[in-house]
Amino acid sequence: MKIFNNPPTTDWTELTTRPQIALEFLEGAVRNVLNRVKKSGDEALRELTLQFDKVSIGDLRVSAQEIEDATMSLSPTLKNAIEVAAGNIQKFHAAQQRDVLKVETMPGVTCWRKGVPIDKVGIYIPGGSAPLFSTVLMLGVPANLAGCKEVVLCTPPDKSGKINAAILFAAQLVGVKKIYKVGGAQAIAAMAYGTETIPNVYKIFGPGNQYVTKAKQLVTEEGVAIDMPAGPSEVLVWADKSANPAFIAADLLSQAEHGEDSQVILVLNDTSLVDSVKVEVEKQLSTLPRKAIAEKALANSRVVTFDDINQATAFINAYAPEHLIISTENPIALADTITNAGSVFLGNYSPESIGDYASGTNHTLPTNGFAKSFAGVSLESFMKYITYQELSKEGLQSLGPVVEQMAEAEQLVGHRRAVTVRLDNIRNSQ
Repeated sequence: MKIFNNPPTTDWTELTTRPQIALEFLEGAVRNVLNRVKKSGDEALRELTLQFDKVSIGDLRVSAQEIEDATMSLSPTLKNAIEVAAGNIQKFHAAQQRDVLKVETMPGVTCWRKGVPIDKVGIYIPGGSAPLFSTVLMLGVPANLAGCKEVVLCTPPDKSGKINAAILFAAQLVGVKKIYKVGGAQAIAAMAYGTETIPNVYKIFGPGNQYVTKAKQLVTEEGVAIDMPAGPSEVLVWADKSANPAFIAADLLSQAEHGEDSQVILVLNDTSLVDSVKVEVEKQLSTLPRKAIAEKALANSRVVTFDDINQATAFINAYAPEHLIISTENPIALADTITNAGSVFLGNYSPESIGDYASGTNHTLPTNGFAKSFAGVSLESFMKYITYQELSKEGLQSLGPVVEQMAEAEQLVGHRRAVTVRLDNIRNSQ
């Protein structure tokens, strides 16, 4: 990890840049995949699965028997852990439900807003080197709570053509029944356009690599909604001398092991922790099973120190991390200065991995600086809100003249007339 001491603001743009595949190549490659699936459907999915996942797939849909076999194969301990996590996620997201609130903006004029579920949603679950069954819970639970009528799940098969057993168990636990063996940008295309086997959806959720993220962004050009740009994982740890170097190292490595294009950043109030953290990183890295992946991610990572705490805050908000861990003497006070972050973890005993799995908050979060304008997935992500208004005769008599004046000023006579014809009717009936 490279170290930068009190970098001037002129260097911040470079320091907050994430690792990227050459954009021109990335977009071209993804558009090619999207077009192939749009044109050839299931045939293209099988060809692309063979090309990228090195496995030939016959039936793209996971059978009921495969789900049952997967459930039987898991240890009771793991199943219990998944159930506990699902329960916490259920509690947190159920608390986000809103009552319909009616507002009388003036006598006889009543307005309200009601949430309704998105009918058809798609869930993408990464399943390559790290099959993220936890993401099934994060997306399946709120989809179920919202009442979405159709939930489609796509995830890549392994080399034997099977889906990870924990992914299948988690899916059936949260009520997801339509599960398909397809990953990558081609899975996004399948859910966006529909194929002979996989139905199209109205909104696509889920994290993924840069190819998946780019595919999600491109299908929005054709009217398919997405949760947010959620690409390679990242964490920023903000620490002072009260932090435990072993904890910091563990947090950094927990994200570095996600993928070679993940990024970890350490922000310190002084340089006193630098050496002890570096020693702990090397020590823990040596025993990490995904050491090779983590090492490449660490090559894209940085330690940034600031003597001025206000500068540190400004830098963190400029970076807008997906995950922010604040390991300082007064983390809550510092958290109040943060405006750009996907999810915040406070204190020495709140590791980011707790939020990844089981605290209850959602781990599908904006990356690559998009936390400046996007929030993480919530119950409302699976809903849309419709506004309503109802006017009595008295209400229209009070508000109608206001609208007549405004419509006349905008030279929209038809708008004015829609009010006037009703007001005339009321007057004539009196």
